[in-house]
Amino acid sequence: MGEGRPGVAATLRALNEALGRPAALWVKESGARNLRHRDFLAPRAALSAAFPGGQVPPEALSAVSSLRGPAVLPVRLCRQTPAGLAVQVRRPEAFQRLLRPLPGPAPSAAGARTGCVVLHCPALRSPAALRPRHLRSILLADHLAQLLRAQGVGVCLVPALSEERSCDILRQLRIHWPSSCGGSSLTDAVSALKAALGQCPCATACEQGPGTAEGVIYKVHLKSFVEQQGLLGYDPNLDVLLVTEGTLRSLAELQEAVLQCPVSDPMALPTSHFPSQSSCCSIVHVVNCEEEFQQQQLDVLWRILDPGAHTALQKHLVCGPVKVTNPSSPIGADQYFQLRKRQMYEASVIKYGELAQDEAWTEVIDTLTVAAIRFEMLSTAHRSQITLDLENNSISTKGTKSGAFVMYNCARLATLFNTFQRAVEQGTYPPLPPASELNFSCLREEGEWLLLFNYLLPFPEVLQKAAQLPPPSKGIRITANTETLCKFLIQLSMDFSSYYNRVHILGEPFPHLFDQMFARLQLLGAVRDVFHSALATLHLPPLSQI
Repeated sequence: MGEGRPGVAATLRALNEALGRPAALWVKESGARNLRHRDFLAPRAALSAAFPGGQVPPEALSAVSSLRGPAVLPVRLCRQTPAGLAVQVRRPEAFQRLLRPLPGPAPSAAGARTGCVVLHCPALRSPAALRPRHLRSILLADHLAQLLRAQGVGVCLVPALSEERSCDILRQLRIHWPSSCGGSSLTDAVSALKAALGQCPCATACEQGPGTAEGVIYKVHLKSFVEQQGLLGYDPNLDVLLVTEGTLRSLAELQEAVLQCPVSDPMALPTSHFPSQSSCCSIVHVVNCEEEFQQQQLDVLWRILDPGAHTALQKHLVCGPVKVTNPSSPIGADQYFQLRKRQMYEASVIKYGELAQDEAWTEVIDTLTVAAIRFEMLSTAHRSQITLDLENNSISTKGTKSGAFVMYNCARLATLFNTFQRAVEQGTYPPLPPASELNFSCLREEGEWLLLFNYLLPFPEVLQKAAQLPPPSKGIRITANTETLCKFLIQLSMDFSSYYNRVHILGEPFPHLFDQMFARLQLLGAVRDVFHSALATLHLPPLSQI
């Protein structure tokens, strides 16, 4: 049997190679109905385009049937069907190979850092109180930082929070953002930038006096620079920027972050994470759509004052608007958090009664609130609008699309394994044997293959996809798949809940039933590990009760 953890991409690649065609002909099935008959399909239309009359040569069919490899799922049968060429894998062997190691990032992701990304979130410089639209870009940057780190990428977060600006709401939402430590290096950097402005042909010094805005030290003509450099993707209304000490301090912070960002092997930076294979780190400005124009101004100013390779790698990840339905007055981020917390408490009291009023539930309610807000903000593609309904109690412990539902199912797994462990200690069941001793041919229930094939198998690739930043483009906007993990967890929770409600895991303590029970526990232990790994990228601790 081939060693190594099987993967979706490796299996699809091997299937395509077996057919001897360069085009990608195969698709992975995911729906329960199709998975009853096949796991992979080369659709008839694709075969007709690749082979005369859509007839696959016998030698190609034989190559598919005998497919093996270190990262390839073992094939059980390959047959022609009305839908196309269908493949079913050897499921007991697939269970065994996938349940031996713990699910998680690919081994290379946990090794040495492969590069660095500076994530810049201008919302944290907002002089006014934070609002939900600010929270969206902050939460997205925080989540993206965790996803990149899980892939072995170094991350620097900018700006650092000052003492005065340390926000309770960030701590409540478990956003891990660095604090400023001060120092003279930033002051020196501001002075250097000011000196560069004095030598810049695009800049004009401003004397304080009538008609000059307070604090403005230079006027910089951005539009002429953009036109001269042939820069694409910028707002055509960019014209004159009024530069203040605060503007230069923002640039100085970015420069400091670039200097601190380590690149261990510059020539090996993976294009899947970085906009360029360069010795410089990449800079991603994570902004809401209302801040985009101001950030473009800062971007161009930095290019003017520091025409290095890193400033040319600036990209903008723009979040869509956050609409609040019928607010009586503008709502702040603190009010939004407290409202969701109160709604979560009320929903928990309705479901769990007096239990939810116990002091021990305070931490549970806090975690459920954070989960609800993070999923509300992150499960929608970042380019799309989010609508927050604050008038009706849209937070529920029952809704299958919510963060609370994900946490609830994670807690059900914790309860299952706690119950099993107590039964082992009482002598009801023997301890769970090693995976190598388990009989995975006992796993014949439809939901078991669904959990393995749709979640345990692709999980490392889901993490990689969620952390991907696009390759170079002529514009400055990029898109990221930051909604991927929330959607993955929601769908996993739905399929796990359906399976758990249908199948009794801990059965009667009869020896002839242990094989199936142990195989199921091994499977659900791996599902639990996937929950924990995915929730860690959202700074959400798994709950042991709910």
